[in-house]
Amino acid sequence: MSTHTPVEPSNGQSNTSSAVLKRMLQVVITYLILAAILFISSGRLNWIWAWAYLGVGLVFVVINALILPPELIAERGQPGENVKRWDRVLATLGSLPWLGMPIVTGLDERLGWSPQLVPAIHLIGLTFFVLGQGLFSWAMASNKYFSTAVRIQMDRGHTVATAGPYRYARHPGYVGYIVSSFGMSLALGSLWAIIPAGLIVCLLVVRTALEDRTLQDELPGYKDYAQRVRYRLLPGIW
Repeated sequence: MSTHTPVEPSNGQSNTSSAVLKRMLQVVITYLILAAILFISSGRLNWIWAWAYLGVGLVFVVINALILPPELIAERGQPGENVKRWDRVLATLGSLPWLGMPIVTGLDERLGWSPQLVPAIHLIGLTFFVLGQGLFSWAMASNKYFSTAVRIQMDRGHTVATAGPYRYARHPGYVGYIVSSFGMSLALGSLWAIIPAGLIVCLLVVRTALEDRTLQDELPGYKDYAQRVRYRLLPGIW
């Protein structure tokens, strides 16, 4: 009769599992905060378009949890060192319009600031939200270095992502986020929410420019990639 000693997980595996759990907790808490803001600011739970929006968002949360590699989820939950200082500033600034969007949409629903939109407009908004989130997920699945922070991930063997949507734009994840932000405002029937969505776009354009310059200066092979894929966000424009 043979026996064997169980293999203990390495520190690397343990750290990855811890970071994955941390990211899962972050996503769940963020989702619950978003839902709470929408329903508290609107003063009602029977808001069908909010439930539809949250339901679609939950589907993408589950899909991402199933298709993304643990190493990427871990990086998104707990980025490594050498995060750019300017990115920390932008992340702090970006939290304001991110919180502003559900607050504005909820108050708009309660106080009726925007004209009543026909169901088709809400559905168009949901469609754009789905397309934007789909592009965002595609970008993450195509780039195993898709972090929540701007840093050169030499600790993970950082290389240039060139597959999937990166064949058409250098920062497709931001395009998806922009589309889904505007989709959210229409899906929830708030024209006023376009204002914080526009602020998000402005901050993302700044972040794109700074991140792209960082990658060209510090990531081997990125300058050659930038010569092949000329546009940062919108092919033919910028």
